[in-house]
Amino acid sequence: MLSRLVILCAALLSGCASLSPERVASAPPARLFQDQLFAPPSAPVSTDQLFTVTPAMEAYLQEQVLHQQHGKDKRQALFDALYRRDKLQLEYDSAITRNAQQTFEARRGNCLSLVIMTAALANKLGLEVQYQRITMDDAWSRSGNLYFSSGHVNLILGQPKLDMSRGYNAAQYMTVDFIPIPALAKQQAQPLEERTVVAMYMNNRAAELLVQNKLDDAYWWARGAVAQDPGFLNAYNTLGVVYQHHGDLAPAEQVLRYAWNQAPDNTVFLYNLAQSLGEMGRTQEAQALRSRLAQLEPYPPFYFFNQGQQAMRAGDYARARDLFQRELDRSPDYHEFHFWLAVASFKLGDLARADIHMKQAMENSTTRGDHDLYAAKLDRLKAYEAQTSRQ
Repeated sequence: MLSRLVILCAALLSGCASLSPERVASAPPARLFQDQLFAPPSAPVSTDQLFTVTPAMEAYLQEQVLHQQHGKDKRQALFDALYRRDKLQLEYDSAITRNAQQTFEARRGNCLSLVIMTAALANKLGLEVQYQRITMDDAWSRSGNLYFSSGHVNLILGQPKLDMSRGYNAAQYMTVDFIPIPALAKQQAQPLEERTVVAMYMNNRAAELLVQNKLDDAYWWARGAVAQDPGFLNAYNTLGVVYQHHGDLAPAEQVLRYAWNQAPDNTVFLYNLAQSLGEMGRTQEAQALRSRLAQLEPYPPFYFFNQGQQAMRAGDYARARDLFQRELDRSPDYHEFHFWLAVASFKLGDLARADIHMKQAMENSTTRGDHDLYAAKLDRLKAYEAQTSRQ
């Protein structure tokens, strides 16, 4: 199966890495949208309720923030009420992007869900909210033949809006982030408009529906992301991938070429455009783009991992182990790399190393389903080790 690259432009409160949100100033040409190719969405495509604060959320603010401030700064009180383990007890879950209400009710969410909920509650308290993009290394993941890159955004909370007339004072602002941010990355942080964060949410929803092969719904969410913020180029990439999966190669080429023309060195746009051209039989054009891609990125994401998978199929477990380790060196927190390194180590009889990496796969998993799967495999591995030691 041909792989596709999708940019999950997730606004992150915690440690997911970053991809620069490429921008273009002008509105997109109408020809990029082919509504007639897709059925109407199965549910309304709307962000009207994205930052809605429900009565239950208001009650939580009253009880856990306002009534328990005890002289504490309101921003710190909000942070503690949301993210201290003895309070709301939020759980990270990358399976779906939720709005503020859904995140609060589920007590879990991915990074974008967490930032949306935090912003909604901060606004309710009258705090000034500023989103900002943090430049860090890209974090890649995959689902089937889709490869995803996600970005890092955090929040700055200010004093209540009535106090803003006093002017800027760094002491009046609190950055909400849960990972250590390098000093240089902090200095290079760039402000984001709320419309861009909303476009990121719509883009994530499109990507999640794409994984489920709900292409009609994915189209309308990706289209909505473009309309929400026409300057947010990553949404065009998702729209192009939706076209590709729908078999609409000419529209895919148009929208991907539009994005690529605005950012000619963006490797994701380059890759997907080359894929479309290749599938259309325009081999020479596709090869020219792939040559440029090889110059920009000789070892793309999952390069060593895919080679390791081939080595596993060939029964060369030592080579597979080394290749998985090379990929892990680039992305030390990605659960799937730990899992396959554990499998290769097990095949080589290195049970101790297999045990270590299976545990790390479980600890670094980003969905409850993956966590439970790795936990079960770790239990079986330990049972096998116990049986082997008795023999």
